[in-house]
Amino acid sequence: MNPYTILIGLSLAVVLSYLFDLAAKATKVPSVLLLLLAGIAFGQATAYWHLPVRLPPVLLQILGIVGLILIVLEGSLDLRLTRDKGPMVRRSFLAAATILVVASSAIAALLHFYTGAGWQSCLANAVALSVVSSAVAIPSVAGLTAEKKEFIIYESTFSDILGIMFFNFALQENFAQGVSLVTFGADILAVMVVAVLSTAALAFLLARLRGHIKFFLLFAFLVLLYSLAKQLHLSSLVLVLVFGLAVNNADLFLRGRRLQSWLHPSELVSELGQLKSLTAESAFLVRTFFFLVFGFSIDLTNLLNTHLLWQGLLVVAVLTFIRYLYLRFVARTDLLPELFIAPKGLISVLLFYSIPAPLLIGEVSETLMFLVILLTGVLMMVGLQLVPKGVPLEGEV
Repeated sequence: MNPYTILIGLSLAVVLSYLFDLAAKATKVPSVLLLLLAGIAFGQATAYWHLPVRLPPVLLQILGIVGLILIVLEGSLDLRLTRDKGPMVRRSFLAAATILVVASSAIAALLHFYTGAGWQSCLANAVALSVVSSAVAIPSVAGLTAEKKEFIIYESTFSDILGIMFFNFALQENFAQGVSLVTFGADILAVMVVAVLSTAALAFLLARLRGHIKFFLLFAFLVLLYSLAKQLHLSSLVLVLVFGLAVNNADLFLRGRRLQSWLHPSELVSELGQLKSLTAESAFLVRTFFFLVFGFSIDLTNLLNTHLLWQGLLVVAVLTFIRYLYLRFVARTDLLPELFIAPKGLISVLLFYSIPAPLLIGEVSETLMFLVILLTGVLMMVGLQLVPKGVPLEGEV
């Protein structure tokens, strides 16, 4: 294929994504939903005109990993930790943990009853279907009030992190035995130690680097640390979250003369604006191509399968009902739009592709995963549309 044709296509994809972002602000239709539909349309067009477009499956995983890192970093760089935020953090953590565990258990029971597969296989697949995607949720709530926006950012990020930890727990050979809980606890302790040390090293690097090339070098180190931690089966998203929070709250974390002499918090603050800008633009770029490629990879004919459609609707109905019960009777908080903002997306795809072959369940296919992502995206769109018109948007008085 002509290289200029490829460059034209890539450029048009970025322009289209930007227009989708503008449309999302005006219509409250999530831009990622529009990107998925655009990817499907592109896939159908290439099939109709017999265009030789072949994308390696690993491309989707690479885009997903980098996108997840950047989007969680972008969200954490927007969060300020103050004494009055303590209840918010606790509330969002409890919501993420409780809903994830209950929803995963319910979907696992449903899969076990329906397919007869082992509990370990069912739980691994259920976690992938249950985890809330911060990659979809965070960009979609920019127009909500500060309190609702922060709750969604914290909850979806915690859901990503806890989802990966729960997923790793489900994959252990000694699953459902007492020793697996000990291993799980040791993993949590290990990842917290690694997160603190990595954050100190990255903050030192950011404060000491001179010259024009520093932020993408920082991103490279962040991806390197994430990947190494992942190879050790640690919940490496914690590294990203802790680093973002530490940089945006340097005045809280970097106390003491010795720490300040090493890490120069004033230098971190001066670099923060540019770091936020580059992170946001990089996340936008990677997110664009991830959802376009994912939409492109879906076989549309499978979506017309009535049996598969009912499966997707049942999974989404169970997930939404559990979320309703928690928000209504446990958290006793607002239902709009929080009930509907629990999208699946990038993290679900990554976990699904990480399931070992012996634990795969035939009924939980890539198409079912896409269908759940699509349906939860539509639900999120409905929830955003139901936000009262009188609710002030971010930045309005």
